Amino acid sequence: MKLKKLFAVAIAAVMSLSIVGCGEKADKDDLTYIKDNGKMVIGYTVMNPLNYTDENGDFVGFETEFAKEVCKRLGVEAEFVEINWDTKETELNSKNIDCIWNGMTITPERAENMSISTPYLENRQVLVVRAEDAEKFEASLEGASVIAEQGSAGEELMNSADAFKGATCTPVASQATALMDVAAGTSDVAVIDYVMAGGSVGEGTDYKNLVIVDKNFESEEYGIAFRKGSNVTAEVNKIITEMMQDGNLIVIADKYGLTNILIAK
Repeated sequence: MKLKKLFAVAIAAVMSLSIVGCGEKADKDDLTYIKDNGKMVIGYTVMNPLNYTDENGDFVGFETEFAKEVCKRLGVEAEFVEINWDTKETELNSKNIDCIWNGMTITPERAENMSISTPYLENRQVLVVRAEDAEKFEASLEGASVIAEQGSAGEELMNSADAFKGATCTPVASQATALMDVAAGTSDVAVIDYVMAGGSVGEGTDYKNLVIVDKNFESEEYGIAFRKGSNVTAEVNKIITEMMQDGNLIVIADKYGLTNILIAK
């Protein structure tokens, strides 16, 4: 009987330690969680010049190189996972990704729901149209079919700004889809980030028949989003400051033609 009792006590102790262990894992802070995994899983969508595959088949871009350098200084690998932009917060909170790092506009709502880094690039929304339609849509968007990426700053603007009154506004899967649809004549106008439009349309690009119509919409700022209350944000902010001070971030921005919109901190 005594042996049985001792065995039962030993089993109970092991089970208790297991439960504590699980609890500790569940309560692990974000920085420890990422460092223990040895990687930061970065959610992105295809967006030239931020995250894209070049003609050599290499995954490149300003955000790509920026993220790799930050992860290197943090002591982890950068792992990139393509996501649906409309479900980005769900992906983040479920830990399918560790951050959203892909030209994400900082808004009050996002700042409330996530922990966002110091801003690093300035942006604004612009219209992209076929060259032959530029004059018409500079004057008015009345009757135009307008599209923007679902869940993006472009969609929010499209659904709220007076400039779009009288237009038919529809969300699409991505900014890349929006460009393809306008180029194909499926839609008239795409509302996308200036940062993407500058590197994606006009002479020397795949969309040489498309041009930018700039309505001087309000400027925005890009930030990196982590989980609410994450202690990774402060660490990444320190590294961003270091990269500005040592010139590394300026070199990366210059490589992709973004130096003029880099926010110096």
